[in-house]
Amino acid sequence: MSLGNSAACPCGGAPTALRRQGVALYIDCCGRFIAQGQLPPDALHLMRSRYSAFVLENEAYLQHTWQAACRPEALDFDEGAKWLGLDIKDVVDTGMQDGQATAEVEFVARVRIAGKAHRLHERSRFVCEEGQWRYVAAVNIGA
Repeated sequence: MSLGNSAACPCGGAPTALRRQGVALYIDCCGRFIAQGQLPPDALHLMRSRYSAFVLENEAYLQHTWQAACRPEALDFDEGAKWLGLDIKDVVDTGMQDGQATAEVEFVARVRIAGKAHRLHERSRFVCEEGQWRYVAAVNIGA
């Protein structure tokens, strides 16, 4: 799946995304990272771009943004999943671990699979390795 230049960004619009008529376009928001394979400048933008990559079923970008030690060999996407939205609840700089900056992003993502709505409430952990933010893992904190 891909989005055109005039499509709204699936993440709803990161704080630094340009807005056109109140809408953050994919190309100005997460598309600037996903399309070019670049890593975002912080955990919040990485979380948002990973959500958009899940919507687009872009396994290559998701794998690229995963910390190597935690990266799965492959991803399975739910067939027919319709992602309904992302709500960022909290972003916390959690300090340093092994000399690397760390952060956590709490979010709620909504998705419909086979006609049934699901709500994912998680806290994702991120680490900054050599100036590049990577996803480590998530803890489910609610249904």
